[in-house]
Amino acid sequence: MLNPLLKSITLALCIVGGVGIAHAVDLKPGHPVEYVVKDGDTLWDLSQKFLEDAWLWPEIWQINEQIENPHLIYPGDTIGLVYRGKEVKVTVTERSAAANEVIKLTPTARISMLASAIPPIPMTAISSFMTNSRIVKSKQLSGAPYVVAGDDNRILAGGGGKVYARGFDKGEDPQAGYGIFRKGQVFVDPDTSEVLGLEAREVGAGSVQAWDGDVATLSLSNSREEVMAGDRLLATEDRQVVANFVPSSPPDNIYGRMIAVLGGVTQIGQYQVVVVNQGERDGVTEGNVLAVYKEGNTIIDRVTRQKVKLPSERAGLMMLFRVFDKVSYGLILRAKVPLSVGDEVRSPQ
Repeated sequence: MLNPLLKSITLALCIVGGVGIAHAVDLKPGHPVEYVVKDGDTLWDLSQKFLEDAWLWPEIWQINEQIENPHLIYPGDTIGLVYRGKEVKVTVTERSAAANEVIKLTPTARISMLASAIPPIPMTAISSFMTNSRIVKSKQLSGAPYVVAGDDNRILAGGGGKVYARGFDKGEDPQAGYGIFRKGQVFVDPDTSEVLGLEAREVGAGSVQAWDGDVATLSLSNSREEVMAGDRLLATEDRQVVANFVPSSPPDNIYGRMIAVLGGVTQIGQYQVVVVNQGERDGVTEGNVLAVYKEGNTIIDRVTRQKVKLPSERAGLMMLFRVFDKVSYGLILRAKVPLSVGDEVRSPQ
């Protein structure tokens, strides 16, 4: 049995603005002393095994610099408790063979660490939103080059076909590769009416094969949907989408709302992807965990006959996995009741 003094660990956090805030990090009753990571585990799963408040994982996680890839956790690794004076930490105590595998990556938009290291949250739920969509300004999309026709003057084209595009800036060297995007939802702040951004949804990708005047011929390397006349071209991002963020506590002053649900669904439950009106400018980062609150009903006080607004009640948790300037994508980790667009999101308490 652990010494009771080790159950509660208080550490000083340095967050936005350099303000130090003390968090009491409580180990979960019945937590394991050691745990062998299994295929299918996520970092969120591990955090919940050891901690009462899983988003405080960074406060107790100890990087073991003596092992390969100390920031990543692999199936087969043994993680367990270690003692640093009066503090308890969790670290990898024994490394599996998977940590030494070499994975080759090609230059394209890609998600790292998925091949073998455990992800922070179920990546099957968010992978398409990590690479296949962007939040842009309306003018950025409306001013981009556009598809005018498909092969043989068709208006639709699929993977392996050709499309023709124009609208490129004069004097600007065109890019070799383009993503082909379609206008999605316009995100508006429900409280201030500020336009927060436009969802550009990628439907395909192609590379320039030839030019004739201001018309470019593109060969489609892939298509998730049929490419249509009017779809817009944005230069391909040769970027690595980092997916090794960890559950973390956001700044204390975060208060916002869920403003949309993605993926063609209307009911919001566990592992649904939502959009919140909080972004980089508000101080949130990828990995931040937010509490979701259902707005309280307005009732009539039977004694005074006055309208009374009941307090909002906590109804779930979500993790931000992709952060833009004014909005973020989040994954619902837990939902006690069905959630709705308009529900509040706050810093967990």
